[in-house]
Amino acid sequence: MSRFLTTLKTEQLGKWNHRLLADLVLEDDLGTFTAPAGFETNFASLQVLHNAVLFVFFALVAGYGNLAATIHDQLYTAGQLPRKDCDAVFYRALRAEGVAAWRAWIMWAGVRIGGASHYTKTRPSAGSSVSGGQ
Repeated sequence: MSRFLTTLKTEQLGKWNHRLLADLVLEDDLGTFTAPAGFETNFASLQVLHNAVLFVFFALVAGYGNLAATIHDQLYTAGQLPRKDCDAVFYRALRAEGVAAWRAWIMWAGVRIGGASHYTKTRPSAGSSVSGGQ
């Protein structure tokens, strides 16, 4: 089970990108994850879905899960966990944020299907943003 310990505070940098003004912290079964102040996110990367074929998908998920998507972006960028675990954290974070189970599943399936090219395979370093239950 996951829960957010802080709220999302951002400034918009452009049409899609946002910068965190304060740390965003998620407590999860796998540990405590932090997207640090200054981290840049595009939330759920939905700008790639603006075409007629995927419009229905876009309409179902647009505007949901910004907190979860920010943590997921941080996990993918840092490569702190295996990709499968990052995506599982994303699903639990979506549910903790109040996203309906069916919508959270669609968003989880989207990152499982299309997220591999965005995942960074690195090891945690000093200043890592994961702690606890690992």
